[in-house]
Amino acid sequence: RYLSGVVRGDLGPSFQYTDFSVNELILQGLPVSMKVGASALLLALLLGGLAGIYAAVRQNRFADHAVMTLARTGMSIPVFVIAPLLILLFAVSLGWLPAGGWQSGGVSDLVLPVAALALPQIAVIARLTRGSMIEVLSSNYIRTARAKGLRMPTVILRHALRPAMTPVISYLGPAAAGIITGSVVIEQIFGIPGIGRYFVQAALNRDYTLVMGVVIFYGVLIILFNFVVDLLYGILDPRVRAA
Repeated sequence: RYLSGVVRGDLGPSFQYTDFSVNELILQGLPVSMKVGASALLLALLLGGLAGIYAAVRQNRFADHAVMTLARTGMSIPVFVIAPLLILLFAVSLGWLPAGGWQSGGVSDLVLPVAALALPQIAVIARLTRGSMIEVLSSNYIRTARAKGLRMPTVILRHALRPAMTPVISYLGPAAAGIITGSVVIEQIFGIPGIGRYFVQAALNRDYTLVMGVVIFYGVLIILFNFVVDLLYGILDPRVRAA
């Protein structure tokens, strides 16, 4: 009966929140998780891409080593360490931002969770962009463009950026699903009422239908975003377009 309901889009009732179905709880948390996750994804793509391009252009120089050292550090520190450190610095010590909660969903509520969620992704995207950009910049058509006298910013924007972003787009498929549905750690630490927090509470309360519903929803998002990535391949790289 449960599987037949899933096929029809009915994820069943919640054992803990008896007045709500699993569908209603997911729809309640989805806008919040989307807001936090989309902001973190855009921030990671912008800063990580710029850092990777900067390091690739200055390959094997001090700037390259500095950016990659920061990227390795960002990948090594887990979010459950980054988040409390950000709270301690900006909320407790400086008092600039709230330590948690979700008042109106304004900028002040978003800054710390978005930063904590985006920092590891910035590091990964920077490393992917650097490696791919270095490979593209050594291609024959890039050397031809440089030999014609084109300036490096023009070469990067017009000729190198699109093919160099292919590995990054591949990574963004599953990463986008994970970020947008919300990190369970981030939403729990900052008290954000998103899907991730519902997932943790459901696991603690043995709300099996809610746990399974969130996992199924997460799996559907991964399939959907990977499908979007496949479509983007043809836009970024004409070589993979179907006849």
